[in-house]
Amino acid sequence: MMESGFWDDPEEAQKVNRELKALKTKVARMDKLKSDFEEMEIMIELGLEENSQEMVKEVTGMLAVFEEELEGLRVETLLNGEFDRGNAIVSLHAGAGGTESCDWVSMLYRMYARWAENKEFQLEVLDYLDGEEAGIKSITFQINGENAYGYLQSEKGVHRLVRISPFDSSGRRHTSFASCDILPDMEEDVDIEIKEEDIRVDTYRASGAGGQHINKTDSAIRITHLPTGIVVQCQNERSQHKNRDRAIKMLKAKLYEIKEREHLEKIQDIRGEMKEIGWGSQIRSYVMHPYSMVKDHRTNEETGNVDKIMDGYLDHFMNTYLIWKSTGQKK
Repeated sequence: MMESGFWDDPEEAQKVNRELKALKTKVARMDKLKSDFEEMEIMIELGLEENSQEMVKEVTGMLAVFEEELEGLRVETLLNGEFDRGNAIVSLHAGAGGTESCDWVSMLYRMYARWAENKEFQLEVLDYLDGEEAGIKSITFQINGENAYGYLQSEKGVHRLVRISPFDSSGRRHTSFASCDILPDMEEDVDIEIKEEDIRVDTYRASGAGGQHINKTDSAIRITHLPTGIVVQCQNERSQHKNRDRAIKMLKAKLYEIKEREHLEKIQDIRGEMKEIGWGSQIRSYVMHPYSMVKDHRTNEETGNVDKIMDGYLDHFMNTYLIWKSTGQKK
């Protein structure tokens, strides 16, 4: 950064600056762990000398916090994929079930928004479609932060909700489904060629209760990739040109994912999260009635505290998934 001409390319300079900040944060965390470990060693020696139960209790509490932080750092070493350190694009879509599923999408959106807030990440809504009566039919948003894509990979798939429906006057139990797709925000230009004759570009007026996040003009863009049938949309930017660039970027990420998936299938190095997403192949269930439980069907990780999960405290599920993905071992 001290080299002459470093700031001549502001975009590249900012990228290096972000990398420096991330590395400083990691070093600071390691230094704190080392300091905490040494402090616990001293307290253990004093506790043994004084036969102090109070000291034992205090060190036990410190050890629990230490182990949690250490495990978090250890899991981060598993984020070694090409795009793991970067931002993530998340798309949620309501499944069968009408209003009930649209409400489930709005609940999942809130969950991921709270997760991003807890991490001090930034969230930007790219596309939004209201449900006919309530909730959200589909939403695409980007989460910007260190390792956002690496962690959010664990969320790709079908999410199932079981609860007493607030929309059912008879108070019956309902099961709803929503799909979650995760794409990396590719800063670098990937080796994916998109021919103009292979895409159809449609413009439309942005709609939905996106509030300040959504631009209510005819600048919204929908791109259909004719050979694959993939559809991407963006209505956040203020011009058609910017929305088109953003949509092309999303399309490239999706095509790159398909290209990589085909490679994985060839070398038979593929896990369950890559299977065809369809109703009945849920990765996680959220049960609010007749009991409280959230269970990940890939790792067998579960908790009875549904409210905490819905408030965005997903780290334990994400970390367990990363370990499972790395080792193939279930709980």
